[in-house]
Amino acid sequence: MALQRFASAAAKPPPWQLNSFDFRETPVTDCVQSRRELWFLSRILNQREIMSGYLDHGKWRDGWYDTAPSKGQFVRTTSAFRHRIVPPDAAADGEERFIAEPGRYHLYVSLACPWAHRTLIVRALKKLEPVISVSVVEPVMTQGWSFSDALPDHLYRHQFLHQLYAQADPSYTGRILVPVLWDRKTSSIVNNESSEIIRMLNGAFEHWADRSVDLYPAALRGDIDEINSFTYEAINNGVYRCGFATTQEAYEEAYVRLFAALDDIERRLEGKDYLVGNRPTEADWRLFTTLIRFDAVYYSHFKCNRNRIADMPNLASYARRLYRVPGIAATVDMDHIKRHYFMSHPHINPTRIVPAGPATNYFDALD
Repeated sequence: MALQRFASAAAKPPPWQLNSFDFRETPVTDCVQSRRELWFLSRILNQREIMSGYLDHGKWRDGWYDTAPSKGQFVRTTSAFRHRIVPPDAAADGEERFIAEPGRYHLYVSLACPWAHRTLIVRALKKLEPVISVSVVEPVMTQGWSFSDALPDHLYRHQFLHQLYAQADPSYTGRILVPVLWDRKTSSIVNNESSEIIRMLNGAFEHWADRSVDLYPAALRGDIDEINSFTYEAINNGVYRCGFATTQEAYEEAYVRLFAALDDIERRLEGKDYLVGNRPTEADWRLFTTLIRFDAVYYSHFKCNRNRIADMPNLASYARRLYRVPGIAATVDMDHIKRHYFMSHPHINPTRIVPAGPATNYFDALD
């Protein structure tokens, strides 16, 4: 592969799974062996500014994930900010740094990202819109997640989300992830792990939230945790392990595991409305954000093409049922979803053409 030769001629990447060589300092003639390879590389070089990257001690660097150490398997970056917000009555003698209060916290999200989408769903279901404000990034990546006049950073008018990370920690080294839960009072990132943010939104803001909604009820927590672990490994992250695999073996292993898990969920939903209990829980919404993107993006772009969700009757009905919950449709932006994936991954879709289909009206009504 031309890209493999190109990478091998460059400087050794940092040890924490980043492919960060400088394209400009490696002679192309040392790396390519045909005009077709030169054409392909030129497309990547011309589009590298839209690819993902990371901060290196607060400085932006272009670079995609290096999958060589994992034999072609995509390994997700671990979220770096893991603080928690506690309810006002749970703070002990001022020891807690982050206490729930209205107007203090701000979410940075992408409407395209399934992980960020979870937080918008919980914010809507708990009716926390007046309590926690939001900034939305542009769907197409430029130096990672970015802002614009149409979609501004409402707090600081940053151009790029990586500037917010550097503001929180000038020496930060790592990838720039969404969602971000930001604290206005301390000018710091509270948390950028979606699974933890949705727990805080569900439980820490009860003084201002809709208390009739509990997405993590005590009696069901063991079952919820079990299904969350299963769906995350095989489905939520499984579609990415298919799409970002760089060897046939890694792709096929992820593909088989993904559809085995979807088949399992299809069977579990026989005669049931939800995964756990008789009301939607966190487990359902964590799965939903993958299902809503599956037919439009993951089926083709990530090569998850054995079946569409529309072809699996129980999963299709289940996804429609969740989509029809009041407030959920407003959190789904298929334009952002499609433009992000098809235009932000030139190594997968070099033309950056966004498919016109498929029709997604099977989400519009229940059987």
